[in-house]
Amino acid sequence: MEHVAERRAAVEERLEAVVENVEPAELEAGVELAALAGGKRMRPALTLLVFEAAGGDDEQRPTALDFAVGVELVHAASLVVDDIIDRSDVRRGEPSAWAALGHGPAIVTSDGLLGEAFALFSGDPEATRAVADAMVELGEGEAIELVDRPDSEAAYLELARRKTGALFRAAAELGALAADADGRTVEAFGEYAEHVGVAFQIRDDALDATADSEALGKPAGTDEEMDRPSILQVTDKTTEEVNALAHEQADIARAALDSLDLEEGEALRYLEALASFAVERER
Repeated sequence: MEHVAERRAAVEERLEAVVENVEPAELEAGVELAALAGGKRMRPALTLLVFEAAGGDDEQRPTALDFAVGVELVHAASLVVDDIIDRSDVRRGEPSAWAALGHGPAIVTSDGLLGEAFALFSGDPEATRAVADAMVELGEGEAIELVDRPDSEAAYLELARRKTGALFRAAAELGALAADADGRTVEAFGEYAEHVGVAFQIRDDALDATADSEALGKPAGTDEEMDRPSILQVTDKTTEEVNALAHEQADIARAALDSLDLEEGEALRYLEALASFAVERER
């Protein structure tokens, strides 16, 4: 995984530089807590891998890196709000933003993260549109989860598409846009990533029900405790059946990737591996 590790290191470096420039200091402290507390960095890695697989060059790479950092900031902002809704006081093994700062400062932190993110997208209208669309979908997903609970597999999959798949889609589209890819290529990469995101969410539900809190780096059993709809609760599927459903989504993702005539290389191989990681990870 050296190839991905190098890209993650580049993301971390740029992310730290963005955070250091946040003002005032009180807001910087909150943004640092939320954005630099670790994590898998799947979305920014996805942006950079798609950028490379789509033929991006060195001149375009700084834009791709900014887009990657921006999508991670949007994700971090959504997690701050998720933890407030779930009353979860732990995130990645550390106090969550609201637990450390209080509800008001945590909400301000989420706003600050979004502001920094859109500053990175502001020079590209298509990038701004892609992320704005994802945020609309994410908000609708959160509303559905709280108010209009899914009652079937199809309804759950639509919720997962909005809650998780949409931001994965945006991350991939950003990479393709940075590489100046054509519309069909942007769309196919987006479809790939959306299904990876849905697979990731399904696996998340399975882990929440079966893993322990220490292994997850956050409280386990939150879905049941919060009476939050998960694929296990909505469908009464077994854990094995749920994991099989996640694998089906990963297969759809690979098919979208296969529809593109991409040059063989490390980036493409890691995109294929990412679909597997989404459904095989243990945290």
